[in-house]
Amino acid sequence: MASTSSATLSSLSSLSLHATPRFSLLPNTTTTTISLRPLSLPSPLSSSSSRPNFRPKASADVETTFFDNDDPEEIDVFDPPEAPEGFIPPPSFDEGPLETEDEIAAAYEELYGPAFSGVSVLGNDIYVMDSKMRKIGGFGSKVKKEKVRDGFEERVVQVRRVTKVVKGGKQLHFRAIVVVGDKQGQVGVGVGKAKEVIAAVQKSAVNARRNIITVPMTKYSTFPHRSEGDYGAAKVMLRPASPGTGVIAGGAVRIVLEMAGVENALGKQIGSKNALNNARATVVAVQKMRQFHEVASERGIPMEELWK
Repeated sequence: MASTSSATLSSLSSLSLHATPRFSLLPNTTTTTISLRPLSLPSPLSSSSSRPNFRPKASADVETTFFDNDDPEEIDVFDPPEAPEGFIPPPSFDEGPLETEDEIAAAYEELYGPAFSGVSVLGNDIYVMDSKMRKIGGFGSKVKKEKVRDGFEERVVQVRRVTKVVKGGKQLHFRAIVVVGDKQGQVGVGVGKAKEVIAAVQKSAVNARRNIITVPMTKYSTFPHRSEGDYGAAKVMLRPASPGTGVIAGGAVRIVLEMAGVENALGKQIGSKNALNNARATVVAVQKMRQFHEVASERGIPMEELWK
């Protein structure tokens, strides 16, 4: 194989091609000669010393003199600066006094909120019923929850069975509407859904405690003035009444007024008869009311001049 390739290269080296242009516009014709020389191919068995060196040459612009004086085995000693005059070092963490349990509880509540017991060290208002529940029961028994004794009474307005249509069929749930109040001017309306009636009532009670409002009342336990409120398609009209009249209203409006502590009032449902919308419309109408001293302070006049 090697002899054949060398014979071929030697025959090509003696070959010369003469190219004469067939059509030329120039008066003089030239002859072009192409000569082929034998190629020197490197042998695969040659030593590594004959291979070309492609390593880049060191540039004269790179300065490496700053490494000459460094000893890699030398151990550097940290020399801190001197402290200024009058400097008092802070006390160590272990030398300070230990934190009390109240300080630890206050720091925990500031970072993560009140604990599960529901006791607020910082004095925050807590209306979440679940945090005040106390679980009673042993191993293997059902978990029971004790009702919260926070001064609020609960009254169920309505419990309905609702159905949700999904891909696999229908899901049955219960929706409960609960009104909570202390009968001293604090009332709230809540709604909750669950697969069981008891769980739905508990959820709605928690939601009602989160939406507590204050009802303005006079010394005769009635409204200071008339008001109207609407929520959705429901509209509620509220009027004050003289002592001894009682609460003349129906449906959810009567329950909201009784739980708020109103004893003399007139109420009327105008529009939709939906219990949830009428209860929330009553809350909207109550929020529009203001006391006489609040209006007098906004106007900058004494309260006696409001009726002049």
